[in-house]
Amino acid sequence: MGQLVEDVTSILNYRDSKKEAENERQRILADMAADEQEKTNLIKKTLATQRAKYGASGVTGRSMTTGAVLKRLKSETAQPYEEKRKTNLEKLRKTKASKPNLLQSILSKFDDLIG
Repeated sequence: MGQLVEDVTSILNYRDSKKEAENERQRILADMAADEQEKTNLIKKTLATQRAKYGASGVTGRSMTTGAVLKRLKSETAQPYEEKRKTNLEKLRKTKASKPNLLQSILSKFDDLIG
């Protein structure tokens, strides 16, 4: 009877840990989405600031390559977010619930069950 209680308890604990792992994954994904939105907003703000500076100094859009400026701004502002993204992806890989192995549990206590 004790083995049955242990097995049921391990299954219930697995179910709880599985829910916790799923909640953790959802939280990490929400953080990643928020970081992506923050990065996009920062790039837009930086680009607008850069355009205002160039406009105030008399430089027009025709005389500069906007693609190059945008690419440089994206790379400068995106670097910290890429590091966060890599960290979050690693956290996602590590977030798992350990499955109970009932057969191994029974076999390890086989002598106790027979005796």
